[in-house]
Amino acid sequence: MSIDLYLFNLINGLAFKWYWLDFIGFFIVKYSEYILAAVLVLFLVINFKKYWKMALEAVIVAAFTRFILAEIIRWMWFRPRPFITNNVNLLIDYDAKEASFPSGHASFYFALSAIVYFYNKKIGIIFYIASLLVVLARVFVGIHWPSDILAGAILGILTGYILNILIRKNAYKIIKRYNFPRPN
Repeated sequence: MSIDLYLFNLINGLAFKWYWLDFIGFFIVKYSEYILAAVLVLFLVINFKKYWKMALEAVIVAAFTRFILAEIIRWMWFRPRPFITNNVNLLIDYDAKEASFPSGHASFYFALSAIVYFYNKKIGIIFYIASLLVVLARVFVGIHWPSDILAGAILGILTGYILNILIRKNAYKIIKRYNFPRPN
């Protein structure tokens, strides 16, 4: 048995044992994106001047990672979801035609977390923990393999790191070239 199948069975095997755990897994999969988006908006409400760059960069990098890079990988290599090839505890209905590898949610949330981490380490760690819960819940409900999650997380973190460096480096070049006032 592969490590991927073993870990999947370990996590997904907990489904349908306790109603409260099923509810938490379902809730995280269905509503986590709204919660994390609300937290980003909350940062803007609390201190727009301090957090607007972080929020804008996080959304741009996360969207690029999810909707461009992850989709290119999915297009090049289609991997079926666990419920297609195995008997799993499936808690939610999901489109069987959609590729599983890499996890789009993992790539999005971990890219978002990486950018938040560069701006505020404590809040970034909280975002990383929330991202981990989101992606584990997707294995729990039966729609992703653990390796899909790992690949998406690595893609998100690396893209977040690289694009953060490029954005900061080029932003200062533009500021210098056009004599914009330097940010504090």
